[in-house]
Amino acid sequence: MSATAAIWLSGSAYIDGRYMPIAEAMIPVTDWGYRRSDVTYDVVSVWDGAFFKLDDHLRRFRASMDWMRLHPRESDDDIRGILHELVRRTGLREAYVAMDCLRGAAPPNVRRHPANARNYLLAYAVPYVWLMPREVIERGAHLIVASTPRIPEVCVNPRAKNFHWADMTRALFEAQDKGADNPVLLDLEGNVTEGPGFNVFAVTDGVVATPDRGVLEGITRLAVIQLCDKLGLRCETRTVPLKELRDADEIFISSTAGGVMGVTRLDERILGNGRPGPVTERLHEAYWRFRREGWCCEPIDYARAEAAE
Repeated sequence: MSATAAIWLSGSAYIDGRYMPIAEAMIPVTDWGYRRSDVTYDVVSVWDGAFFKLDDHLRRFRASMDWMRLHPRESDDDIRGILHELVRRTGLREAYVAMDCLRGAAPPNVRRHPANARNYLLAYAVPYVWLMPREVIERGAHLIVASTPRIPEVCVNPRAKNFHWADMTRALFEAQDKGADNPVLLDLEGNVTEGPGFNVFAVTDGVVATPDRGVLEGITRLAVIQLCDKLGLRCETRTVPLKELRDADEIFISSTAGGVMGVTRLDERILGNGRPGPVTERLHEAYWRFRREGWCCEPIDYARAEAAE
């Protein structure tokens, strides 16, 4: 392997029109994307050399940018091409591919208002990232109900993927302090929302339910809803009270970084004798099987890699 090829193995990045190895990717510390978390992002996975649900990710990313009034110069087709090129440069067959749109800083000679700041695209591809270690996924996650509530959606729109993670970060430390793998956050009324990087599902008497408010409308969440339809499982998107989650027969979570993952403990309650339940296992198996069979997949043409810039 040449030295030129080797520098791309750990990841590739694109910032404002230029490709580079991931180790060289940087943004100005004065940009509001960094200083004010004035940024939106999305993450799509690559498995077996193909993107999963890339159209849905691009659609959500554009909707998030529109909501945050971020308008980069790249079209959706441009972004699709950039993501493909990033993965081609790395040669990765399993990858975690992020796309961000950041607001820069207003020029010094104009009013310091976000309308006067340039918007630009950042994207990168690195080896596939798992939400939790594989051994945790196999035995089922241990979750807690966090004491910190989710930021209300009247303040920050959760459907526009964002970096406002102060509530999530505090909840992650609480989970660690209690020996758990991850937290679940509630809204101010005590209903289930989501966790850091994942959506939540409860299964009761064979019926699958997932919250419809205060959550990111996850693409893997969408895949689960579609899989339930394919498998003849009833799935409801609605308010999920905490009591319903605590009393559920099964709990599972979904994320781009891992697919469908079972939960075997919520606070002190052990579910399913400490193993993921049958509905969870059925959906987990179907998720990866359908992906292997090419469901909603967009293959990457690795032979088309352009010369590195």
